[in-house]
Amino acid sequence: MKASLIGRCIVGLAAAGFGCVAYAYLSLPDVRPLARVNPKTTAFMALRDREAQKAGKTPRRTQRWIGYRQIAPDLTRAVLVAEDASFWQHDGVDYDELQIALELDWARGQLVRGASTITQQLAKNLYLSPSRTPLRKLRELVIARRLEAELTKARILELYLNVIEWGDGIYGVDAAARAYFDTSAASLSQAQSALLAGAIINPRVLNPARPTARLLRRQQIILRRAGAGTPPSPGREPVQIGSK
Repeated sequence: MKASLIGRCIVGLAAAGFGCVAYAYLSLPDVRPLARVNPKTTAFMALRDREAQKAGKTPRRTQRWIGYRQIAPDLTRAVLVAEDASFWQHDGVDYDELQIALELDWARGQLVRGASTITQQLAKNLYLSPSRTPLRKLRELVIARRLEAELTKARILELYLNVIEWGDGIYGVDAAARAYFDTSAASLSQAQSALLAGAIINPRVLNPARPTARLLRRQQIILRRAGAGTPPSPGREPVQIGSK
């Protein structure tokens, strides 16, 4: 009787797990149009709008879409160093970093450490929520793989740099460059680029125009690792993964 009960529990858990995977897969968005069309909004922007309205404020959005070649190479390099040094090598998921994160989360008994690649962060920004539930993370992983299958690496990076949050109502690198440094994304210096890249981890708190001691430390780490015009080499660790 006991063995039969255990067996039914195992079958039930397996069925539930399969159901979650099937739901996550079948409800995924079609990412193919992103190869040609720039998204007008994102799930994250909509979330910020709702938060502002709930607080009785008028939602703010400042964004100016630019092409990949219009972004300063120093900024692209700094973001890769800070957020995803293996970007050009992985297929959307950094399995080594993911394993480390899972081991740490297991040891702590909670989801703490992030292990998101730039592709995963893009998936979350475009389609998902900031929640850290296992189902949301599963959807993020699968969408990231779809993005990698349908888009070039340069297009993924272009999308990411144009939609991520860089302050209250500030989205994308060109809007951030103009808001904080009164310049275009194409004209950012190495120092400015490192400050912007360092602020991604907490863009609503870290202000590149008025950097805290923490942001200045991150800037210096990014500058050292980026080198003098040298792109991040394979295997180089990001500055800090943080909670993404």
